[in-house]
Order: sequence, then structure tokens, then C-alpha cells
Amino acid sequence: MRINHNIGALNTHRQLSANTAAQSKSIEKLSSGLRINRAGDDAAGLAISEKMRGQIRGLDQASRNSQDGISMIQTAEGALNETHSILQRMRELAVQSSNDTNTAQDRANIQDETNQLGEEIQRIAEQTEFNNKKLLNGEMGSAVSTATTQVLTGDLENTMADATTLDGLLDSAGNNLQIADGDVITMSWSINGTQHTSSFTVADITSDALSDITDTMVTEGSVASVATAAGNMVVTADAAGTAAQINGLSFEVKSSAGVRKEAASNVLSNFTTTTEAEDVRAEGSADFQIGSNQGQSLNLAINDMRADTLGVRNLQVGTKSQAGTAISVLDEAIQTVSAERSKLGATQNRLEHTINNLNTSSENLTAAESRVRDVDMAKEMMEQTKNSILAQAAQAMLAQANQQPQGVLQLLR
Repeated sequence: MRINHNIGALNTHRQLSANTAAQSKSIEKLSSGLRINRAGDDAAGLAISEKMRGQIRGLDQASRNSQDGISMIQTAEGALNETHSILQRMRELAVQSSNDTNTAQDRANIQDETNQLGEEIQRIAEQTEFNNKKLLNGEMGSAVSTATTQVLTGDLENTMADATTLDGLLDSAGNNLQIADGDVITMSWSINGTQHTSSFTVADITSDALSDITDTMVTEGSVASVATAAGNMVVTADAAGTAAQINGLSFEVKSSAGVRKEAASNVLSNFTTTTEAEDVRAEGSADFQIGSNQGQSLNLAINDMRADTLGVRNLQVGTKSQAGTAISVLDEAIQTVSAERSKLGATQNRLEHTINNLNTSSENLTAAESRVRDVDMAKEMMEQTKNSILAQAAQAMLAQANQQPQGVLQLLR
């Protein structure tokens, strides 16, 4: 019998070491809950899962960003809700002032309240903030590099022009406006709350033209031009910017007896703003980062909601005529605020859907990352049990292998 290295013990020791190492890895995975604890466990899987983790955390933050955006919108919309209430009260006062049961003192009192309400709208717009960001004073509007001049457009029958005589003046449906000799046509509008008027008395409907009426507006001095072509009566403000914008433009046609001609008045007063007056301002619109990657954003601009811009600061209601113009001005202001609130509400609803989508995407991506990175506990427990049994068996066999050299000692006795 030769005395040599105990090959069986060496082999058993190697197996024991391997089983012990495998058992240690299983215990590490079970205790951490991760299949990949280091790059050596699965190099490709680690790279994939880390990229997924970046996306997951980005989606979760984008969801929080969207919620912050909703909070900002709710702050602005809440302020505009109060602005709406004030405008409705101002309109109520204008209607009250239009009634001739009021004395001059009554109208003066109404004017005082109207002035204060206009100042409150101005204050709300100038002081409404979210995280120290002004929301309603125009600073959150889109950039305007050049001040814009306001343009209003009226709608008549498409053959109407400046030279059209008053006996042939037609509405968009082709109906004659029934203007007669002796009718008085009064144009009223407001600029910065101040009423402007011009009047034209029809002398001869067969020779007086539409331009004779509109020229009186230009002569008044606060309107740059009025031109009618192809049925479009285009009124251009005297200067660029909101300080010169025309609010509440209306035509009133009365017979020589002083009776208002409703159809003609309504048709000639049917103006829409085709170009908004704008002041020069820097870019201030907000970008909400609503995705986990660059460029996945939503832009929101909030227009200037100050009383100056709405045309209701120091709005005149001290006379019946002024009150009538003020009603038209306030109708426009209410519509403007309504449009802004509608835009904010639509954006808020969109962000709520965005949050739902982000949360769903994060959940699904988390599940995918878990399948790559996390350990299968049941399977790993089975592996750990197997490795534990093998390690114990190898340890027992090593003891047996170490007994084999004892046979040599028996021969020496």
C-alpha cells in the first residue's frame, strides 16, 4: 500500500467548498431578495434593470410633477373664480345704473363700488402666486416680441363695402337693415374704462354710405381705421398694446322718434376680436415635465387677467349711456375669463389622466424590473436547501476520506 496524497479527501474538499460557496450565494439572494446583487451575478441583467430603475423613478417623479402642476392650476383657477364673481357684480351694477329710476347721486354711488371692484380684480391678478410665481399678471404668458394692435371684425352680407349706400345695407343672411332717413346711428366703445361715442344722422339713405357712418368713429380720434370689404367691417385700434384696445363696441340705431331698431342695432354690433391686443413680454409660460425622458413636457401659458387688460378698471357707469357700454365691456371680460378658466380646467383634466397613465406605466415597469432583478424565493429556497444538504454530505464524506490513511498505520503495528 502506497502512502500518497489523499485524493478522495482533496476531491471531497473541493466539492465541499463549491457547495458552501453556492449555499452562501443562495443565502445572500434570500436575505436581500435580489437575484442580482453584483454585476457578476448577471452583467446584462444588471444593465437592463438599472435602466428600468431610472425610468421607474422618472415616471414616479413625473407623476409628482403633474400633481404640482394641478396645484398651480387650481390656485390660478380659484383666483379667476373670484374674478368672475366680481365681474358679475359689476355687470349687475351696470344694469342697475342703466335704469332711469336712479338719481345722479345713486349713479355716483354705483360708480364708487364699480371702481373698487375693478381695483380688486387688478389686485387679485397682481398678487395671486404659486411658489412665488405670479400667475395672472401676464408674467406666465407666452413671449411677445412686438406689441400687437387689436382688430375687430363685423359680419355683413359679403357684397357689402364702404361705398354701399344705406338703403342697400344687408345682414349676412341678405336681409335689408331697414335704415331710414332721420335715423340716428350711435357708436359706443370703451378704452381703458373710458367711454367713447360718435353719432351719425342719416340725411338721405340713397346717398349716405356705410363709410359715412364709420368715418365718424375715426374722426372721434381713438380708432385708427374702419374699413368694410366683402362684408367684413374691420375696426383697428389706434395704437398697439392693451392700453389702446377697444372694448364693448356697439352700434345703436334709433328712429327719428327715438325708438331703437333692434335688428339693425344687433347686426351692426356683431363684432368679434380677430386680433388680440398684446403687450411686449418675456417668455413666462410653464413647462410641466410629465414624462421620464427629455422633451416629454406640457406647456401652459396663462394670459393677463388684470383689470387693465380686461378693460374694466375705472369702468364708467355714471350715466345711462356709459352703463350701456359698460354692460358690453363686462360681457367681453366675462367671456375672456371664462375662456381662460376653461383652458385651465381642460389642462387640469389632462394632467389627471397623465397621472393615471404615469402610475400605470410605473407599475408595469416595476413588475418588469422585478422579473429581471428580484429573486424567485421558492426556487432559491429549493436551491439553498439542496446546497445545504450537499455541503453537509460533503462534510461527512470528508471525514470518511480522512479515515482512509489509517489503514497504513494498521500495517505498522
